[in-house]
Amino acid sequence: MTTTLARKLTASIGMASLAVSLTVTTGPAASAAGATSADATMEWPSYGRDYANTRYASLSQINAHTVRSLAPAWIFQTGKTGSFENSPIIVDGVMYVTSGVTDTVFALDARTGQRLWTHDTVLGFASFCCGPQNRGVAVAGGRVFYGTLDGKLVALDAKTGMQAWAVLVGDPKEGYSETMAPLAWNGMVFIGVSGGEYGIRGSLTAYSQSDGKQLWRWWVVGPGWEGKYVSEVHGYSLHRDIAQEKADAAKYADSWKHGGGPIWTTPALDPRTGTIYVSTGNPAEQLIDKTRPGDNLYTDSIVALDAKSGKMKWYYQETPHDVWDYDAASPPVLFDAADGSGRMVPAVGEAGKTGWFYVLRRSNGKPLRVSEPFVPITNIYSRPTGPGGVTIVPGGVGGSNWSPVSYNTALHLVYISGLNVPLVDDPNPSEPWTYGGRRWAGGHQHPVPGGRGDGTFTAIDPSTGKIVWQDKMLFPMMNGSLATPELTFVGEPTGMFDALDAGTGKTLWQFQTGAGINAPPVAYEIDGREYIAVASGGGLGGDAIVVFALPQSAQPPGD
Repeated sequence: MTTTLARKLTASIGMASLAVSLTVTTGPAASAAGATSADATMEWPSYGRDYANTRYASLSQINAHTVRSLAPAWIFQTGKTGSFENSPIIVDGVMYVTSGVTDTVFALDARTGQRLWTHDTVLGFASFCCGPQNRGVAVAGGRVFYGTLDGKLVALDAKTGMQAWAVLVGDPKEGYSETMAPLAWNGMVFIGVSGGEYGIRGSLTAYSQSDGKQLWRWWVVGPGWEGKYVSEVHGYSLHRDIAQEKADAAKYADSWKHGGGPIWTTPALDPRTGTIYVSTGNPAEQLIDKTRPGDNLYTDSIVALDAKSGKMKWYYQETPHDVWDYDAASPPVLFDAADGSGRMVPAVGEAGKTGWFYVLRRSNGKPLRVSEPFVPITNIYSRPTGPGGVTIVPGGVGGSNWSPVSYNTALHLVYISGLNVPLVDDPNPSEPWTYGGRRWAGGHQHPVPGGRGDGTFTAIDPSTGKIVWQDKMLFPMMNGSLATPELTFVGEPTGMFDALDAGTGKTLWQFQTGAGINAPPVAYEIDGREYIAVASGGGLGGDAIVVFALPQSAQPPGD
């Protein structure tokens, strides 16, 4: 059955916005634990499902015993073949999906996949890295909010798809673009900016949901970004010439004006304290450092801000003075973790490109621990030396790139998609920044000859930093995961969609979607029936939202 459907899906790629409703009854029917009422509803209202970004759904029907019967319920094809890192949002029975290629927004009936409306975005000049991505929307107050590749934040009417307002967050000819899913809370909508490879000045901005008025803006980089000239991080030397940096500081005092610091992915938020937690990206120029002495605050950091004012509460910089492209690019996640005495305290974590999962005390940003590496680490923080020089593992596209982790609240495990990609850095001479949206990277990173790299999928206990289990994957994993009480779901670049035992990592179910999966799955429940959805479209093409459910014969009685 799965092979036949994959062929049908592959053959139909490129057809305009086709919704296919499937009735699948193959496979043994099994009784699901925990019957739910007929009018039960579980939504996916925000990028990380909850403000904590846990990507955890307390499913009961779809579990370790019934997952073998999971089958496609419906498929929707956007007609926009290409990069597809979208995480669908489900609110009031409606699923909202965005295409990465054109920033088109679709509203679908989450029960059937029937298209309700489409909003086609008219894009102007755009300069962006790395690929035309749109990771999703935020929904609040009857509005749908999304970013565009040409640097705008747009609000649509949730019922009609008509535009309510649009604001320019950053000029695309200065390198600004929008690829992240916004976050909506308390009458505000928050959005960062992409473009660290183009010499932007990174920021997080809060806008009014009602009219798009700017309420506050926090700048990632600014005067005084030199910091304390840190020489090492958790025992690893950064191999810096700090004396030379200090001597050059006055000469390059204004380098922060194009100092980078993008915010690639959706922040986490603690409504109880009104604190928003942001992960920030690389400084600019990207891969060379002559013109930016100092620590380059607050790039490559986890930062806590007052959500109502934008005032910074604290920061933790993972990689000061980065010349390796070690963005803090994956979304922060909130949970409780053990401190040094074993007492559980509020914590925030982030899976770094460095290959470590960072766990900080949420109140002040002090590190609780850095995990065991979830990808191999060799020559980390060695100075770039050019072709044939030192091979650095993980390279700047390695570790955890943008992929969101999921956190299993029942098992207290974090699931991380990892990329093991050895790279050699090839620095170029520094060039002045110029207006016009030109890439300003300062160098290139080359794969090791003959080595494409591979991947890992890892469960880590954030209270110990220890790896509980790890699966080796054939290709680098750039996707993200979903956690449920007994399962974790993750896609592969091959198009395979996997369900694993949450406690052991054993593969329990797989389905070939027909195109590479570079997106994180989501879960929801409508009318007592549970669903799993994932965007299938990546390195192998593709444009489909594939939605799975148990066949009706496998539903608990009364559903």
